[in-house]
Amino acid sequence: MGRYFGTDGFRGEANDILTADKAYKIGRFLGWYYTKQSGRPARIVIGKDTRRSSYMFEYAISAGVAASGADAYLLHVTTTPSVSYVTRLEDFDCGVMISASHNPCYDNGIKLVDGSGVKMDDDTIDKIEKYLDGDLAALGVEGGDIPLARREKIGRSIDYAAGRNRYIGYLISLAAVSFKDYKVGLDCANGSAWMIARSVFEALGARTYVIGAEPNGDNINLNVGSTHIEALKRFVREKGLDIGFAYDGDADRCIAVDECGNEVNGDHIMYIFARDLKDEGRLANNTVVTTIMSNMGLYRALREAGIDYVQTTVGDKYVYENMQQFGHVLGGEQSGHIILGKYATTGDGILTSIKLMETVVSKKTRLSKLAAPVTIFPQITKNIRVLDKKKPAGDPDVIALLGEINKKLGEGGRILLRQSGTEPVVRIMVEAEEAGLCELYAGRVADLIYAKGLDR
Repeated sequence: MGRYFGTDGFRGEANDILTADKAYKIGRFLGWYYTKQSGRPARIVIGKDTRRSSYMFEYAISAGVAASGADAYLLHVTTTPSVSYVTRLEDFDCGVMISASHNPCYDNGIKLVDGSGVKMDDDTIDKIEKYLDGDLAALGVEGGDIPLARREKIGRSIDYAAGRNRYIGYLISLAAVSFKDYKVGLDCANGSAWMIARSVFEALGARTYVIGAEPNGDNINLNVGSTHIEALKRFVREKGLDIGFAYDGDADRCIAVDECGNEVNGDHIMYIFARDLKDEGRLANNTVVTTIMSNMGLYRALREAGIDYVQTTVGDKYVYENMQQFGHVLGGEQSGHIILGKYATTGDGILTSIKLMETVVSKKTRLSKLAAPVTIFPQITKNIRVLDKKKPAGDPDVIALLGEINKKLGEGGRILLRQSGTEPVVRIMVEAEEAGLCELYAGRVADLIYAKGLDR
């Protein structure tokens, strides 16, 4: 991770950490860099979520792109996976998504994908960071700044809602069965999915019941969406729905709710897809790619089903890199980032919900039955805001305490301390067969961090 960009883009409070000036400069760099790479005016596609600040950043980035002589194609309010899809399928040089995903409304972020729809490589990100820091010499640029386009070489901003519509058509085309007469709840988090998800499910025949579809710029993820699943659980029970799906702010995550109102998280979903693919002979290498945050209950269920797994560090970027490198077709995170390699290069919440719905319909069963083999170990995550994320992780006393706790837990649990890739936070995650042990051990580590002042 660099100074500005973490595991999921450049993220922070709008006009504090992430400013309109920095957004403009990112647009300037992308327009200049990809025009230089291709020898013609670069084509850059831009999408955004529903945050108040997303409009400001859209204008700033597109202005920077045009100032460098490239063309900005505006998808307007759309999902992160749609930007990836459009970039890849329509030969754009790169794609930009303006979103802070599941973060509160006052935060925002800039996510970048390359021409293949994959999260931008570290080398290019490093060049962007050097430009933001004014290190022009490292970029081989002479003078005070990268050159501005003049006269007829100035770029354009182009309305490209048609690209978003093609993505919607693509999603609809992926369902092999009709969802007719199924009562489906959708929680759109007042974010990117608010128009798209309902359109897709209604086109596939479902009777849709929607919450979190009244964005006002300030209510994205506010008590709704995949990080506030309680809202959808209540909604499914109150309306007597067959199933429910909750997305996050930019709709690259999906958490499901079964017919009884119980949560079906990313680990359950990966298991269901893995079993399906294995039964059909399509689970390449008989392997699922997970992260270190997946629950031990998932691993136990996979072993019982005769399915192998590998672990990566947290971030769907790393999941997909592993899938690419070793030819795996399924990976994801407990949080609901699910990558179905046959259909997408990134997590796609609406795609995940379509394929999960398809499994329920084709098997003529309930989601609760499909998820039942995964018994989730009690797990808690305690977040501690810090000034320097490296201090707690590198402290010898903290390291020793983590080792002591892991030894006590043995095969009946584990404890992890990891740095957030998107926030100034360290996360203490504990799994154990008893919930009380999770609280006890997470509290011990947190108390030590505070006592030693490692949060300051």
